[in-house]
Amino acid sequence: MAADLDTNKIKSWRSIITLIVFVITNIIVLFPFHVPIYLPRWLVNIVVDGLAAMRIIPQRKSNTRYDRSIFVKFNFPLNFITAPLIADLFLLAILAIGRQEVHDGTVGADNISPIDIMAFFLTLAYIAISIDASGLIRYLAFKVLQKGGNLGHRLFFYLYAFFFGLGSFIGNDPIILSGTAFLAYMTRVSSNIVHPRAWIHAQFAVANIASAILVSSNPTNLVLAGAFEIKFIVYTANMIVPVVVTAIVVFPFLLYILFADVSLIPVSIKMHELSEAAKARKPVNPNIPYARGTAEEEEEADNENGKLLSLEEIMNPFLDKSGAAFGAVIMAATLITLLALNAASNSGKEHPVYWVTLPAAFVMFCWDLMCGWIHRHDTREIAAKGRREVELARAERERVQSLQNSPEQAPMEGEHLRDWSQSQATQDGVSIGAIDASINTKAHEDYQAPLSASALVEKDQFPEIQQPGVIARDTQMSALSSSTEPLDAPAVLDAEKRGGLNKAGKQQPATLVSISADTYRWMQETFPTVTVVVSHMPFPLVPFALSMFVLVQALVTKGWVPVFAYGWDHWVSKTGTVGAVGGMAFLSVILCNFAGTNIGTTILLSRVIQSWMEIHKQNGIPISDRTFWATVYSMAIGVNYGAFSTSFSASLAGLLWRDILARKHIRVGSLEFARVNLPIIAIAMVVGCTVLVGEVYVVRGTGPYDA
Repeated sequence: MAADLDTNKIKSWRSIITLIVFVITNIIVLFPFHVPIYLPRWLVNIVVDGLAAMRIIPQRKSNTRYDRSIFVKFNFPLNFITAPLIADLFLLAILAIGRQEVHDGTVGADNISPIDIMAFFLTLAYIAISIDASGLIRYLAFKVLQKGGNLGHRLFFYLYAFFFGLGSFIGNDPIILSGTAFLAYMTRVSSNIVHPRAWIHAQFAVANIASAILVSSNPTNLVLAGAFEIKFIVYTANMIVPVVVTAIVVFPFLLYILFADVSLIPVSIKMHELSEAAKARKPVNPNIPYARGTAEEEEEADNENGKLLSLEEIMNPFLDKSGAAFGAVIMAATLITLLALNAASNSGKEHPVYWVTLPAAFVMFCWDLMCGWIHRHDTREIAAKGRREVELARAERERVQSLQNSPEQAPMEGEHLRDWSQSQATQDGVSIGAIDASINTKAHEDYQAPLSASALVEKDQFPEIQQPGVIARDTQMSALSSSTEPLDAPAVLDAEKRGGLNKAGKQQPATLVSISADTYRWMQETFPTVTVVVSHMPFPLVPFALSMFVLVQALVTKGWVPVFAYGWDHWVSKTGTVGAVGGMAFLSVILCNFAGTNIGTTILLSRVIQSWMEIHKQNGIPISDRTFWATVYSMAIGVNYGAFSTSFSASLAGLLWRDILARKHIRVGSLEFARVNLPIIAIAMVVGCTVLVGEVYVVRGTGPYDA
């Protein structure tokens, strides 16, 4: 079906509002915030009491101080998930878009099939993240670290090459998941790396450069290949030379110009020494909750012991050899099958590509489930021992605090606590004990947060709504502090499983929240790999991408995309092939930061180029083969490299990278991110586009492009 190139539509009020909504949505994606909403307390009480009556959440506790307030404050997030969805609903409400735009933006139109793309990317992402969960990336990074030794420049090169090579095959997300944490630990345990800036920024840049090689490595590549019916092998053949040359040139630029400081990349790296006992210790699976006991809490402290624990994390890594080998075979077989079937097809899209990745991901999922079930006794025992260690440490801190508050009673409590812990130590290793019931575990807290009423209202505004684990903990710790007799561990644990205890010490009924928390904890301990992989899956990408597809389709039907296409046609007519490469590269990088990440940019620019093709088809003046493919592949370079430009929200990988670093106590500010990345993106784009220009002049002719 021929595209509608009528630009007069932009004069209508609905068309103008559509463009305004699109711009505002992208600004919100760039700068997310919360909107305070105030609701009457009586209405909130009715809703909460109703949910409690249905045993979805625990009963609220009365708090006289806050019951006096008339309103309850809610903080509604406006971010990359909610803003595009609200924008679509608003445009539907004012009839700016209808069923056709929603259909074309989700099911697909003009060779772009959003649902197929999301299914392909998610299923392939499961395999890649499962490989990461096996410890393979951390283990290989450790081997690279050993190979590099204490020579700073050589280690920097080895890690750079390692991240580039691995990222070319499995994409940037697994590299960012494991590689970022690895570098955070490595730079921390080095005594003469003052700041991790050089290592983390180089890793982020090279991971996104590498993701441009394979179609499967980045959802932006999937959108682009689908829009212009590019076979996977053809895409790689055209992209591999510019990308590899970019990586080669960027490395010395980073090492000898941008990060030429011994405080960032020392000539000789001095690492803390790992003891022989630590080297001989069997590494534990970090996917198992509390597998390392109190080590995770202790290593957060900025002291010598914390650094030694961090050193052990990278110098004695866990590797599930069978899982890593199986995952690598599945990934290799999947990619080879994809390339073979895609190359053998006439148009490159006879069947949806997820027909290959979905069965592969299912096989990988079954493998992870099977391994978890086979080793469930071991993983449960490790989790129980680690949790007991953490909770006894917390209880000891409680004892110290009570000692300070009540010097006479506290020693007695501590004595009973120690007697109880010693008696528990002689029992079955899987037993969790009374302290497990008295203190809410991290697994409970993590899972309950999005489900409990505390996620609906702020605790400081509505403190009577508590999570069931919190209620149980307050009551049981109170009992622990006041009792002079050791607690009956099984009884308290059983009470918590059934829903906790109320103020009077009576058992509360189980709720959906408490059952869900117990189920999640059971899943963590029984199927640790599956649970971790699912928790790291890029599910937020689905509502974001589909909503952005609909928004861009609204611009198409309201005449804005044809306007942009006419503008692009005028630019190319005046500047030729070189101008097409430079202009599209510049636009793609800039729009990554201001048009809903690199995914939103790819969607928009693909529609613009499609309209540009239709303009020439209707006026009978063909686009040259050289100019067309120069435009398409310069956009491919721009949307991949644009991830490391001026803002974190230029890509979802950037948001993930920032969050991982923040959890490792490495704060990268927005200004620092832009300041460091601007020279990197500048040199990378100049090199990549220069090589691309040479390539298209060698392999492409001036004849008409044949769609």
